[in-house]
Amino acid sequence: MNQQVIPNLSIHCGDCPIRHRAICARCDSDEIAKLDQMKYYRSFEAGQTIAWAGDPLEFVASVVFGTAKLTRTLEDGRTQMVGMLLPSDFLGRPGRSTVGYTVTAVTDVLMCCFRRKPFEGLVQTMPHVAETLLDKTMDELEAAREWMLLLGRKTAREKIASLLVILARREAELSVKKPEGRVHVDLVLTREAMADYLGLTLETVSRQFSALKKDGVIDLDGNRHVTVPDFDRLLDEAQDDGVMG
Repeated sequence: MNQQVIPNLSIHCGDCPIRHRAICARCDSDEIAKLDQMKYYRSFEAGQTIAWAGDPLEFVASVVFGTAKLTRTLEDGRTQMVGMLLPSDFLGRPGRSTVGYTVTAVTDVLMCCFRRKPFEGLVQTMPHVAETLLDKTMDELEAAREWMLLLGRKTAREKIASLLVILARREAELSVKKPEGRVHVDLVLTREAMADYLGLTLETVSRQFSALKKDGVIDLDGNRHVTVPDFDRLLDEAQDDGVMG
């Protein structure tokens, strides 16, 4: 794994921007103190590989800020993006000794890390962390099922709208509010990465963004900032029934 350890960085857990959604979300003050003694931070620059598929899993971590992508490469060299890591998402699984996917920083990324072996021991004695990890695993399972529906049945327009819904909901979760009315979405992925992720061509992605803007569903400020005037209308475009919200 490529990494830059930041030994002098110290973020008090109470001030952490992902505190209410990270693995420590349910922990009491004593448990937080134990985690605080174990944690350390690593930063990765945009484009840097965080972990290669099949590498030994040396640490587990929560994303504090930034975005990373998960990819798998087939034997013939084709690469498919299969997921994203956004703030508060967890990298690694206790009991798993290798990395399942290649993890690459899309933007600059900061991670709150724990050595895998000591963390696995801690999970056995800290039920609140184990419960949160289970919840995150179940959330990933539900998200994977939703993604199967998106890739298999939704139109190109619905796929773009669905991705915007996902990003809007995640931004809202970090600020502890529900996305509604007029919302803003920062696009962390390039058009090329979105095409790869959604199983579309670059031209189709660009065309659908233009069509959504023309129809008043979104406003664009450059390539990376989207304003949604009416979130309910975006949900309709995504054919989203709100169950996952």
